Amino acid sequence: MCTEVGGAVKRKSMLDELKSNDVWDVVIIGGGATGLGAAVDAASRNFKTLLIEQADFAKATSSRSTKLIHGGLRYLKQGNIHLVTEALKERGLLYKNAPHLVAPLSFVVPNYQWWEAPFYGIGLKMYDILAGKLGIEKSHHISKEETLKHIPTIETKDLRGGVIYFDGQFDDARLAVTLAQTAADLGATVLNYMKCTSLVKEKEKVKGIVMKDALRGDEYSIKTKVVINATGIFSDEIRKLDDPKAEKMMVPSQGIHLVLDKSFLPGDSAILLPQTPDGRVLFFVPWHNRVLVGTTDTAVDKPLLEPKAMKEEVEFLLKQAAQYLSKHPKKEDILSVFAGMRPLVKSKKSKGSTAALSRDHVILVSDCQLISIMGGKWTTYRKMSEDVIDQAIEVGKLKKEKSKTTTLSLHGYMEGVKEVDSWDIYGSDAKMISDLTEENKQWRELLHPRLPYFGNEVIWAVRQEMAQNLEDVLARRTRALLLDARASVEIAPKVAEMMAKELGKDQSWIKQQVQSYKELAAQYIL
Repeated sequence: MCTEVGGAVKRKSMLDELKSNDVWDVVIIGGGATGLGAAVDAASRNFKTLLIEQADFAKATSSRSTKLIHGGLRYLKQGNIHLVTEALKERGLLYKNAPHLVAPLSFVVPNYQWWEAPFYGIGLKMYDILAGKLGIEKSHHISKEETLKHIPTIETKDLRGGVIYFDGQFDDARLAVTLAQTAADLGATVLNYMKCTSLVKEKEKVKGIVMKDALRGDEYSIKTKVVINATGIFSDEIRKLDDPKAEKMMVPSQGIHLVLDKSFLPGDSAILLPQTPDGRVLFFVPWHNRVLVGTTDTAVDKPLLEPKAMKEEVEFLLKQAAQYLSKHPKKEDILSVFAGMRPLVKSKKSKGSTAALSRDHVILVSDCQLISIMGGKWTTYRKMSEDVIDQAIEVGKLKKEKSKTTTLSLHGYMEGVKEVDSWDIYGSDAKMISDLTEENKQWRELLHPRLPYFGNEVIWAVRQEMAQNLEDVLARRTRALLLDARASVEIAPKVAEMMAKELGKDQSWIKQQVQSYKELAAQYIL
């Protein structure tokens, strides 16, 4: 086992485990939603499991979502009943297995035309039916007055009423960290900042990998019975390590989100607009006492770890927001803007807009037995993980064990959580984080008046959650970068000093970290 107090995940312990094992059952490349889920599934079946991630856990796509666990009304409209049904089932399972991380959220679909109430009402009733026993609450029509109670800032001109329905909300980066902790609790070895540089083959079959520690510079060559490529938007890069002539499968698409002050959406309900000019749905979502507005759909040429929002994307969302909110947001109102890339899979049928591509997942096994899992979305991560480990059993000739994750409680499991706020996400670990202030009373203080985070959360992230640099803490262990990018820059020197004491770093490290973080945060500030 690689865990310590409170399910801690410590990089030194993980490196020790890496060095002490000769042959692994399963090696997973990629520390996003799919890879981390696969590590949990494999470890729960008692396979000797190693997961590596080239940057930090959920650095790319998996920390940049709309923060929703949902069936996907867009896919219902496309007629993909299978995907919607599967996603709604997974939504229900995640409610049961991680109630500290997922909470119900009401959504209002405003009606401005006479036909919208029956049209969307019927669609949402179908959504309820597909959810079955794992549903939340039933959708129903609401009057104009009720709509305004839920959404006080909705545009009132021609407003007739609305339809209300329910879906799930979560904090994506925190769920990723929780999956890493859960995998470690089950005996897996998980390592961030460890990049796969090549694949090792025996008799033309993939039987190992070579990897490099991005922090220390050390190289490792390890043997394994099976290798899983779960690198999302970077899947083709790993596939080409196996076969330089491998056909390109990924079609990355960029989506951005604007983060606004809560005053733009003061109620507790979200808004769903079912149709935008680019063929996507548009969300206005309350999250961590802010409002997320998104998303866009822009085809991009190549995958990036740190994509940037384009000017036209920002202008598109501001224009859409002005049409439906009585309080019109301007550029200077944007607290942060973040961009992410969807791991869409190439389809011979799909032409034109990437909004038409499905989020179904695909598993490929190469001639050399490299397993690649591509596509999918956060909501279905568990099912994707189960499917790929089932495949790994066949490829690696592992002992046949059934998946246990349908009823597996995730790390920190705690019932009675009402909403996804900054302390509920820690679940049962929250008390231990609070107790850290007995060591230093200054850790009880807020890091910034515009942010909901305290000093003890920084210490916990370093000691127990494998945070290695300033960005890890401010972007993913906390969500300071997303909630208020300028405020996060203001606390960067203080947080870097706290981290340096924990990590044994000097002043030059602090200076370098603060400078790097300022350059990163500049991309989130307009």
